[in-house]
Amino acid sequence: MFLFVILRYLIEKNIIDLKFFFITSTLASLFVCFDIFFQLQYGKDIFGFEGMGAQRKLGGPFGDELIAGGFIQRFSIFSFFLFPIFYKRVPKKIIALSIPFLFVIFLLGIIFSGNRMPLILFLFIVCLIVIFQKQTRKFFLPFVIVLPLIFLLLVNTSPIVKINFEHFYKRVSNMTIILINKDIENKNVPQHLKEFESFYNTWLMNKYIGGGIKNFRYYCHHRPNIPKDSKFICNMHPHNYYLEVLTETGLVGFVVISIIFSLILLNTFYKKYFTKSHLQNNILIIPFIFLFIAEIFPIKSTGSFFTTGNTTYLFLIISILIGLSYKNNSIENKN
Repeated sequence: MFLFVILRYLIEKNIIDLKFFFITSTLASLFVCFDIFFQLQYGKDIFGFEGMGAQRKLGGPFGDELIAGGFIQRFSIFSFFLFPIFYKRVPKKIIALSIPFLFVIFLLGIIFSGNRMPLILFLFIVCLIVIFQKQTRKFFLPFVIVLPLIFLLLVNTSPIVKINFEHFYKRVSNMTIILINKDIENKNVPQHLKEFESFYNTWLMNKYIGGGIKNFRYYCHHRPNIPKDSKFICNMHPHNYYLEVLTETGLVGFVVISIIFSLILLNTFYKKYFTKSHLQNNILIIPFIFLFIAEIFPIKSTGSFFTTGNTTYLFLIISILIGLSYKNNSIENKN
């Protein structure tokens, strides 16, 4: 709450220099990408960290914490807006060439990191920007054509990428067959489906007010109808923001969070693209809108909603987003 109040105030009063934030996000994302490329080529990154999981996943500077793809997805988007917003004197030809170049670098970085969900979210964000921004709609067809070509080229030339996505395809196919047949008791049920089943039975224990923040790890082991021969061990959280909120704060918390997210979307995304408001000419708010949409996207695997890292990032995006939405004049007009 303090983070939200302070950041929103600093944004509304133009005290925070968002130009510096965009530059550091761009440089940090590029550094992570090139460190992953280095690790891919030499087996170790520049800090000496080795690739994990038989090199199916690469952590780059994060070592054995395999979050490099998620970091790139969360912070690289700002690079696409750095020149158009803060360096308007740069020739348009250079900007037109730099954005596709950056896109390919970040795309390769996420692919080689082995993180599949960040890759999907990264493409989802880019696709939304291309669709909703009038200036970028002309790039939609080239985007649709070039992306599959890059992906096919990587799959056919890189064993790591091929193994990673073959594994992903098999997992999705297996999950689909199990769901169609409703064979949730199958011994080959993937971990994600077991976690979903454990979520549902745990939520039923405290449907309305939940079992308390970070208490999923306790109640999951005491849920009813646990098979005696089950070797499944409950995780620390159900790997989805909404499922975690349901089990730990109940329907009450779920409704509150849903209302908050809906109001933010109404005051930012809806006002910018579907009404005539001061946000129409605000370019600065665009990356924050779509990063927020990706962060609260319901059908995705996530870390814990109540951990420091995830919550800090979410409140960072929300604070800046709300601060910008209440400004009468866009910041970029003052640069």
